[in-house]
Amino acid sequence: MRHTLSILVENRFGELARIVGLFSARGYNIESLTVAETLEPEISRVTLVTTGDDRTIDQIVKQLNKQIRVLSVTDLSAQDHVEREMVLVHVNAAGETRQSVLNLVEIFRAKVIGVSQTTLTIEATGERSKVDALLRLLCAFGIQEMVRAGTVAIARPPVEVNHQTPVRELVDAKG
Repeated sequence: MRHTLSILVENRFGELARIVGLFSARGYNIESLTVAETLEPEISRVTLVTTGDDRTIDQIVKQLNKQIRVLSVTDLSAQDHVEREMVLVHVNAAGETRQSVLNLVEIFRAKVIGVSQTTLTIEATGERSKVDALLRLLCAFGIQEMVRAGTVAIARPPVEVNHQTPVRELVDAKG
């Protein structure tokens, strides 16, 4: 099963290497890895996607929590959360095919961020399945180059039920 881990670490030299080393030493695969500062510059959030059964993930979480500069580890897969990926793609789009590519961009709510005589550069952001579907369709036109960012994820805040809040607002908040 696929798991998304949110790891808060002290923003210090070598912390990412320690985390990656832990995975490497134990033979765990990292499917996706994204790291950036939080609102507090001395703390970074590592969003890491890996696969494994519950026992394996429990072991990974325990090993991560043993790291001195790891402040917290959360398996977001075990709670309500939002995940997004981003992809940048150079796709063939000359002549009559250009409009077909533009139609796909519109359907997937992606953006054209670069144009040449024969190609379009497209940026798409969304759930993994949406990005995968767009890429499958763009393959028919010929993808020249692609770069995919790692998963970013955040837990959804709990929805507080206030009997005075209209039901529509609660549904919209749940997303």
